[in-house]
Amino acid sequence: MTFWLRWFHLLPSLRVFLLLGAGLLLDGSAGAKPTKLVVRHRSAVRSTSVRSTAVRHGANRTKSGAVRATTTRGRGARVIAVRGRALRGRIVRGRHGRMVLAVRRTRFTERFTASSFADNLTLGDVTAGEDPVVRAAAIEALGNMNGTALAIDPSSGRILAMVNQKLALSSGAEPCSTIKLTVALAALEEGIIKHDTPVSLGGNYRVNLDYALAKSINPYFEQLGRTMGFERVKHYANEFGLGELAGYNIQGEQLGTYPDTELPQKQGGVGRMCSFGESISMTPLQLGAIVSSIANGGTLYYLQHPETQEAAKSFTPKVKRILNIAPILPEMVPGMSGAVEAPYGTARSLRANFNAFPVMGKTGTCSNNGTRFGWFASYAESPTGRIVTVIFLEGGRPTFGPKAAELTGQFYRAMYERSYFQPRGVPLVPLAPAQPAPSNTGEDDNTDGGGGQ
Repeated sequence: MTFWLRWFHLLPSLRVFLLLGAGLLLDGSAGAKPTKLVVRHRSAVRSTSVRSTAVRHGANRTKSGAVRATTTRGRGARVIAVRGRALRGRIVRGRHGRMVLAVRRTRFTERFTASSFADNLTLGDVTAGEDPVVRAAAIEALGNMNGTALAIDPSSGRILAMVNQKLALSSGAEPCSTIKLTVALAALEEGIIKHDTPVSLGGNYRVNLDYALAKSINPYFEQLGRTMGFERVKHYANEFGLGELAGYNIQGEQLGTYPDTELPQKQGGVGRMCSFGESISMTPLQLGAIVSSIANGGTLYYLQHPETQEAAKSFTPKVKRILNIAPILPEMVPGMSGAVEAPYGTARSLRANFNAFPVMGKTGTCSNNGTRFGWFASYAESPTGRIVTVIFLEGGRPTFGPKAAELTGQFYRAMYERSYFQPRGVPLVPLAPAQPAPSNTGEDDNTDGGGGQ
């Protein structure tokens, strides 16, 4: 060991090579091409490794800190291009005469062209058959955010309210990290994991499902996807309703698609499909149907949207199929609950507005062609029964999964204050005042180490 340390400190070029090698060993998965950035020398710093932060550039999807690095010569400095960022530095003499690489790191900032805000979101909505209390609360929560809010009774598949129906019934968008729900269910049903099974993600880093769902750990779900293979992953995705209409005779509903072929390996393969939902299009209705089946014990209903009060009164549930997931659903609860309750959960912003009863859910954040997507799907254990909510947002930087979770908290609070969840004869307990949502949510589509979508 002493021999190698001596060479490490004496030979600058060898040190650069080893630094890059250390970075490459952090995560060898495929990633986007290096983005050339200019990073100027600032000051000498002691460094023993090179680390990259996964970034998104245009439509390219990044993953869990995978490193692609090259070394070139810059003007008076050595430039190290690491996937998504560049390190420009100089070999300088540090403490005790040791040679170190002085660098300054920067992060690529994606430019968004879509707006996170919109007016007249409810224009054209068909509302006569909806629950007026639920709809009013959803409109209040959504405000002027460019998005849609969907509330479902999971015991029947009835859509209680659907705000901004034009977006809700569209062909959907990339599911981002909400796809992890179907991947987790598939892996549990295949018997690959239990909720507390540690999965090695390299070195001594091990993660179980509870933490991976709550924190949204990309490499964990990539590993599950690669273990199952594309055909098994696709089988379960289709079984859970992806690739087919979620509604029954809902006028204007468009189809979200699930590809018949695996994403090319150079774009991340099935691993990328299982962590970000790359190449998949999912609609808010499809996600609502999936979470409803989780909430009700495994029945995948056709979602129905009554258009008149008469249709609402004569409503009859329609079962699409029974999923064999009841025995594994308890394995999902700690992770979905942790997303909201844990201090590292990606949906903990919900608790800034609401904490009257448990909420289980999953966030999603990603972007494509200048538009950022923010998802949050959840079910709540209310005193009067379970209710499923999906909020999907489109826009720029203010749009992301934890924002959708925050709005969901506002939705549940608005319904609570309207006594929607109050059993008869039980006095309403006032809620604590709403608090500012945490600024650091732990979820970002530019995170290092694979956390959070």
